Amino acid sequence: MLLTTHSDGSGGSVLLEVRGGGSADCDWARLPQELLLHIFQYLPLLDRAYASQVCRGWNQAFHMPELWRCFEFELNQPASSYLKATHPDLIKQIIKRHSNHLQYVSFKVDSSTESAEAACDILSQLVNCSLKTLGLISTARPSFMEVPKSHFISALTVVFVNSKSLSSLKIDDTPVDDPSLKVLVANNSDTLKLLKMSSCPHVSPAGILCVADQCHGLRELALNYHLLSDELLLALSSERHVHLEHLRIDVVSENPGQHFHTIKKSSWDAMVRHSPKFNLVMYFFLYEDEFGPFFNDEIPVTHLYFGRSVSKEVLGRVGLHCPRLVELVVCANGLRPLDEELIRIAKHCTQLSAIGLGECEVSCSAFVEFVKMCGRRLSQLSIMEEVLIPDHKYSLDEIHWEVSKHLGRVWFPDMMPTW
Repeated sequence: MLLTTHSDGSGGSVLLEVRGGGSADCDWARLPQELLLHIFQYLPLLDRAYASQVCRGWNQAFHMPELWRCFEFELNQPASSYLKATHPDLIKQIIKRHSNHLQYVSFKVDSSTESAEAACDILSQLVNCSLKTLGLISTARPSFMEVPKSHFISALTVVFVNSKSLSSLKIDDTPVDDPSLKVLVANNSDTLKLLKMSSCPHVSPAGILCVADQCHGLRELALNYHLLSDELLLALSSERHVHLEHLRIDVVSENPGQHFHTIKKSSWDAMVRHSPKFNLVMYFFLYEDEFGPFFNDEIPVTHLYFGRSVSKEVLGRVGLHCPRLVELVVCANGLRPLDEELIRIAKHCTQLSAIGLGECEVSCSAFVEFVKMCGRRLSQLSIMEEVLIPDHKYSLDEIHWEVSKHLGRVWFPDMMPTW
């Protein structure tokens, strides 16, 4: 038996064609349920719904619980674009027949308030479910932040109360607040392992500290810098807490000149002692005069991304105080070459294996020296062509040969960013 799939060429239905080896006719209704389930898992949702109308056996396969454990609701506006979204009639059917089967669920919404409100309405109906993972994904702002806070909290609380085994929760850019986090902790403290909640303005440091104090199995955490505190790091470093694997911090300036607090070196040291292999990922979107509290003492950052212009002075401090650095991306610097800073980073950051440079300047000689010092551990080297400044030793035509020699592989500068 040979099964083939064909697209209609316009993003429409996928047709299943069954050919028998020695028989002219093949009874589609007799395909094994296991085979049908495997086929349905590869079909786009709308095509899957169409296929369920072929016969009774295919309709039964369409409603097998295994097919609905992992599901993404796509909610877009206007309603005429339903081919890209989960059809409203199908949503009703899922809630009616499969809410108790859903375990790994995400909601993808556009920037419209209507889409976010529709997601909240669906969440409110999941009273019979016991989710293991939940993700709320906004493809563009404002989305969930425009929904009345009480409506959002009420919907989210339904999931928190009824799902006693949540292990992964991604609720970035939402109006979640401290009281709702207490409900989360009260019902899922033994199972929660991953929590991502950047850009959640209604959560305070006390709220996130409550999560860290009670969820001792937490392995991955993502939040904004204003929620980071010495108390939080010490809570994550307590003996009863498991070893943290990933801590992601977004350092974002909402207004020029914003004040940022300082985290004590002793708090970072406690984290490293407790979780020596944890990754500290930091994204900086600051103005140059706002870097004062950062990189003055040793910090265990492993992945560092600068989304705005960063000064030579700050990069110099990075080279001195970030010995665990594995990856560095600098999107912009200015017009002063970063020769000394790059050499310092190569010297002190002995684990560095990936670097990306955008709107910066580095002399070809300094860049070659940097690559020579780092050697073949540089698995990713994304350097924009305009970053490299020819000098008396190397021209742009020559530098890729010299760099390739030290990397042990063919390398060329990038024409566009790849990070």
